[in-house]
Amino acid sequence: MSLPLPVDPELAPWLSLLPALDVGDAAAARATVEAMSAAAPPFALPEGVALSVHRVPGAVGAPEVPVAVFRPAGAGTALPAVLYVHGGGFILEEGDGDRALAARWTAELGAVVVSVRYRLAPEHPYPAATDDCYAALEWLAANAAGLGVDPARIAVAGMSAGGGLAAALTLLARDRGGPVPCFQLLDVPELDDRLETPSMREFTDTPVWNRPNAVHSWRAYLGADRDPAAPVPAYAAPARAEDLAGLPPAYVAVSDLDPLRDEGLDYALRLVRAGVPTELHLFPGTFHGAAGFVPDTAVTRRMSEGALDALRRGLAV
Repeated sequence: MSLPLPVDPELAPWLSLLPALDVGDAAAARATVEAMSAAAPPFALPEGVALSVHRVPGAVGAPEVPVAVFRPAGAGTALPAVLYVHGGGFILEEGDGDRALAARWTAELGAVVVSVRYRLAPEHPYPAATDDCYAALEWLAANAAGLGVDPARIAVAGMSAGGGLAAALTLLARDRGGPVPCFQLLDVPELDDRLETPSMREFTDTPVWNRPNAVHSWRAYLGADRDPAAPVPAYAAPARAEDLAGLPPAYVAVSDLDPLRDEGLDYALRLVRAGVPTELHLFPGTFHGAAGFVPDTAVTRRMSEGALDALRRGLAV
């Protein structure tokens, strides 16, 4: 693998051990993720964190949406909350990695974290995932009192495709007059189906995520039988939104060895220009998902702690 930029020295030895994901074959990619999960230590709920599983009403005509609610055990009321949307190119689930992150945020923030298990492409193209995540946000806001949540302190957060979905939620909430998130955390977000940025054109063989995977991801999410001439709504690809004014404060993180890098940079700059308080971090020498695959290096610890600190500020905890 020939990389266009220097890899962080602590990450370089891990490159040969990273999985070769090809989301163009959804079944094979899902099998790879399942095998990785099976080989990892089993998920253990941290002490002081309670977990409950719910099925919440979906959009009109859609099935119920499974959500996992992580809550500080014995905590009181009016807690901050995070609606967490996992990554996976709209096609994959993250399994125990998803649960471990949500549980960690609960333990360290003292917040309720609601993780959404949205419908996946290509079996369920847009707007299935967006509808499911918005239904979960509405449920969280409507049931804030019963969950012990302060409805004024609900953030949305996501990584990769989940970051794109989290951005879409803020647009939907603004435009529909729905629950207003107080903060948005967009971690290496997948935002732009046009695939025209310099990083997207250049990074064809980068670790974990590359241009071919991005092409397959958007084709699956938008629908293989979609008319290429049909307009793509901003709720599917938030980079297409013409107006970003009135959105909640944002934290955007990007990796410089990631084809998604430039669309994240562009979106953050557009948020700033629209008057949205925005914090932007580019982590040098890192690839897509580095903090999940290689968590114990100096740079990936900064990535994880940066997101956690951003949530602390965004939720005022």
